[in-house]
Amino acid sequence: MILPIKSNHIGSFSVLTRSRRRTIYILILLLLVYVGVQLWDIHRVGHMDRGRGADCAIVLGAAAWHDKPSPVLRERLNHAINLYKEGSVKSLVLTGGYGKGADFAESEVGLEYCVKQGVPREVIHAELESLNTLDNIKEAKKIMSAQGFEDALLVSDPWHLKRARKMASDLDLEVYVSGTPSSRFRSVGAKSKFLFGEFALYHCYLVTGK
Repeated sequence: MILPIKSNHIGSFSVLTRSRRRTIYILILLLLVYVGVQLWDIHRVGHMDRGRGADCAIVLGAAAWHDKPSPVLRERLNHAINLYKEGSVKSLVLTGGYGKGADFAESEVGLEYCVKQGVPREVIHAELESLNTLDNIKEAKKIMSAQGFEDALLVSDPWHLKRARKMASDLDLEVYVSGTPSSRFRSVGAKSKFLFGEFALYHCYLVTGK
């Protein structure tokens, strides 16, 4: 004999289902709010340049095309050169080692570019070892320590700077962000990929320290 299902059981199940759906909706909303706030903060930090000076400018590495800077690296170098020429910094610290199969390190290419733009070679310090942002900053710290530099302007694309600043802070470096005024990431697709990529990399660093 089939027993009828009691209506109060159906009502309890329905209430439980609604409660679970509500919880899921709230969690999704909170997640979207968190992502939005973090994306806004990545943008905010990258545009915090207040025109202050420092002992040096640390130029974070980007790809070199054989013996020429890529457009992204060139934008960073141009900004650092302008900081030097206007007197905001006394020296440039160039970072970036040898990419896979590369004949020239990113910092070597950057050094030659800066010299051609009128920056004296003796005020440029380059390291040849680093292959990522964290190592860029670790190697820059060694140069700063050797040269007696106390603070630095951190030069890169604006959306790169929140993660880089966090890394520098964790290494006890006194740095101030100085984002490039222009960027090679111009299309909506390129900007979105870069911004969400930085969101992911920032949180990856928070979790793994890498």
